Amino acid sequence: MNKEKRVSLFRYWTNRYLLTLCVGLLVIGIASSLWIKYSETQQRLDIMRLMAAEIAERVVDPNGQIRMAPFLFRILDNRQQSLRLDYKPLMLIVDSRKKALFDGPGPFSSELGRMAPQLLKEGQDVTKITLSHGDQMLFVNHPIQFNQQEIGWVLLFTPDKEAGSNTQYQLLFIMLFSLGLLGWGVIYLLTKKLSQPIKDVAVAANQIVTGDYEIQLDKERPEQEIYELNHSFKEMADRLRQLEMMRTELLAGVTHELKTPVTSISGLIQAVKDDIVSGEEAKEFLEICSKETTRLQKMVEDLLDFNSFAVGDIRIRKEDQNMNELIVEITHQWRIAHEIEELTVLIEKPEHPLMASTDPLRVQQILYNLLNNAAQAIASGGNIVVSLVDTEEEIRIEVKDNGCGIPLDEQSLIFERFFRGEEKKQTQRGLGLGLSFSRMIAQALGGQLSLKESSDAGSTFMLVLRKTI
Repeated sequence: MNKEKRVSLFRYWTNRYLLTLCVGLLVIGIASSLWIKYSETQQRLDIMRLMAAEIAERVVDPNGQIRMAPFLFRILDNRQQSLRLDYKPLMLIVDSRKKALFDGPGPFSSELGRMAPQLLKEGQDVTKITLSHGDQMLFVNHPIQFNQQEIGWVLLFTPDKEAGSNTQYQLLFIMLFSLGLLGWGVIYLLTKKLSQPIKDVAVAANQIVTGDYEIQLDKERPEQEIYELNHSFKEMADRLRQLEMMRTELLAGVTHELKTPVTSISGLIQAVKDDIVSGEEAKEFLEICSKETTRLQKMVEDLLDFNSFAVGDIRIRKEDQNMNELIVEITHQWRIAHEIEELTVLIEKPEHPLMASTDPLRVQQILYNLLNNAAQAIASGGNIVVSLVDTEEEIRIEVKDNGCGIPLDEQSLIFERFFRGEEKKQTQRGLGLGLSFSRMIAQALGGQLSLKESSDAGSTFMLVLRKTI
């Protein structure tokens, strides 16, 4: 299977920028050449008009006669030298009957003399003519006047192919070449500078693929977009490293949590089977096995439920509920199932009923998890306060305990799946799915579960639900 050939970002955009620059300079060069030719042509015509006007004034004697004299050629020579012209016009002087009185030497003088009547008939608008051999000539004429009467004309011609200054074209070429060289250098440097951070990110991505999350990216870039890219990528790498650590801990934790009850059950049953214990002691062993089996079943159910919830398979059956009564009922059921000595559970709720459209079983799951965590955070004695708070559009259920609190560096991770705090790992057994599980349920209900505050004096979790509309 043929793979499409790839090129580097630097080479890809450098070639395209260079091609765009060359096309742009080519267009500018063509337009500038045409403008130089046009400007040079107009300048040449203006100079020829001045020369024709000067000659027309000096060929008339005091009697009104047109007289030919050697100074006519000197006028052309002097103007050519003073203006530093690279051409010398051909001169033709005709009388009032448009008959040639004087024509300068040149290969086209006879043909120009024949064309003079027609040119004068067409007027001043004609500035370019084409000879029989295809040569083009620039042309101007000026009337010779005496006592406000036209007694003849001065006609000047110069080949059109000579128009245009080689010096100007050379300067244009040098300018375009310099701009092209400068543009290529700027494009090369800028493209290299822009592509390098992306190349660094690509290298870092390959580094992550190999399992190395210790990437080195410049997080102090002056460009906002590159800074955000590097910063986000670094955070992603840190996050992946944490998830990888959590995955490793999860495998170890799940193995340990599942292995412990299995080992315990196996040992107890073997003791009963081998008649090591009997009577009441055997019954006690079997009771322990039953509890361990129930706990093992609960772990497996948590894993299965979490996998279903993680893919969005959360069944919600909403109905209008009196939240005052629901909170009292859930708290009472939890307190009966968890008879913990020296633990006080208080309920704070408004006098008026609060109605919400929600799933009572899902709310019970969330509150059971929060109450269990609160109870685990209290070493001996203490109290848990369940508060129902009414706002304009929401109902807030807060579960507050006076336990040991959550360390600051762990607070941002408590809702991550399979995360368990260092202290909790030593004292409590579980998979670390409770809070993550509860947050997904809250979101499915259209609400939100968050940690409101936590310190050495205790923690407060808040469940937000929308009121019935």
